[in-house]
Amino acid sequence: MAQRFGGKYSPTPGAAGEPVTSDPKAALPPPGAYAGAKVDPAGARVNTLFLPAVVLGLMSLTSGAIGMATGLIGAGLLAGAAFMTREGLRAEAAYDARKVARRPALPRKMIASLLTGLGAGMAVWQHEGGVIAPALYGVAALVLHGLAFGIDPLRDKGTEGIDGFQQDRVARAVEEAEAYLTAMTKAIARTGDRQMETRVERFQKTARDLFRTVEEDPRDLTGARKYMSVYLMGARDATVKFADIYTRGHDAQARSDYTALLDDLEQNFAARTKAMLQNDRSDLTIEIDVLRDRLQREGVRLD
Repeated sequence: MAQRFGGKYSPTPGAAGEPVTSDPKAALPPPGAYAGAKVDPAGARVNTLFLPAVVLGLMSLTSGAIGMATGLIGAGLLAGAAFMTREGLRAEAAYDARKVARRPALPRKMIASLLTGLGAGMAVWQHEGGVIAPALYGVAALVLHGLAFGIDPLRDKGTEGIDGFQQDRVARAVEEAEAYLTAMTKAIARTGDRQMETRVERFQKTARDLFRTVEEDPRDLTGARKYMSVYLMGARDATVKFADIYTRGHDAQARSDYTALLDDLEQNFAARTKAMLQNDRSDLTIEIDVLRDRLQREGVRLD
């Protein structure tokens, strides 16, 4: 009978070469382990944009003083374009993932298109000189980059009828909460335990469900602020402490206690989100009843 290999770097714990389980279903991840999993929008196609910058920089080293300076400037522009493209795609993905979102403050992808055009123009000018050829190549590179990656979102989404001051308060609260989640990710990565990293990601997905609910209705911020600040701050501190302990000796009891903490936090966050959604539905029912009564007083019959 085939045996599943379990070792130090396997997804499931076990001694190397020992059968972990005879039940195939028992080896599956728990329900919801991959809920909300997403592919990084800045993948291989963005990483390849750094290659022209590297090639241009290396070729410029043997081109004399002026040629080297020109080539290195062009390489820097192309590298900056690749970096801005990557950040622009990530910002756009975050914008698309939310029902309520503001447009990115910095149009990164459009800046990347401009830098790509300038970098390509500098590369051509280094080898051919003149003005027309570098300009044509630069414009072509700019247009092609824009067609390949598109432009940045230019409008706020889902903000109609929402008070700007309240929205700013929610944005600041979400930004602070996201900083706590980022710190948790960095801390748990130090343990090298893939199972715990997945467990933290699952909790973060539950926390972000609460963030999205608050963003859609800023009135919920008052009831959720404790979860987005105090509870997440405590979760971050507990994660850092657990990572310090676990990296020293792989303490099984500490791992168990930390997992139990995440379970409790996840249940509390999910319950808070569910309560806010129920309150929103109750408010909608009240508004519908009030509108129905008003229409009936005006002589409008509703079947």
